[in-house]
Amino acid sequence: MTVRVMLVSPAMNAALREARFDGDAPLDRAGERSARAAAAAVPRYDAVLSGPSERCLGTAAALGLAARAEPALTGWDLGRWSGRRLDEVGAAEPDAVAAWIGDPSAAPHGGESLRALVERVGGWLDGTRAEDTRGAGEGPGATDRSVLAVAEPAVVRAAVVHALVLPVEAFWRLDVAPLVLTELSGRSGRWNVRLGRPLAAAEGP
Repeated sequence: MTVRVMLVSPAMNAALREARFDGDAPLDRAGERSARAAAAAVPRYDAVLSGPSERCLGTAAALGLAARAEPALTGWDLGRWSGRRLDEVGAAEPDAVAAWIGDPSAAPHGGESLRALVERVGGWLDGTRAEDTRGAGEGPGATDRSVLAVAEPAVVRAAVVHALVLPVEAFWRLDVAPLVLTELSGRSGRWNVRLGRPLAAAEGP
């Protein structure tokens, strides 16, 4: 049996536009319009989840999804940096930012390290495969199952790093745009990744 995990990054909001560490800010009007326009492009699924942030839940609602909030899909906990602009933090704490970027085990903000984020998301991802294959076997009665989840970009990036067994530092080399679908297929102890495709046309200025 193959489990297909389809991760949709949420629509734009003011925090993303301002390059802020998102402090659980909701969608703005432009982001909500973009998500509604993308609703028809959502693929079929057997189960639907969402990260618990306002942005993820708002995106799920705008896409027409009755998604259940999943704590394991919580965005990256950046501690006291949450809600602040990246350039402000860099100017005030340059050494801390350098440690954060250079050491996957560092958490100078008092929140979650990059390594901890990847381990948390990877545990959830592997759990979807174990849960959906338990007792299913590989015989003719086994069927594929799909899980759709709206998840913060950092969660999507962490999932790809885990699925492809990449060095944790590869996280910084991955970009996830708003309203992009990333598909991960798990079977026989491995994951395959289909890189993201937009659910709708790119947002204008």
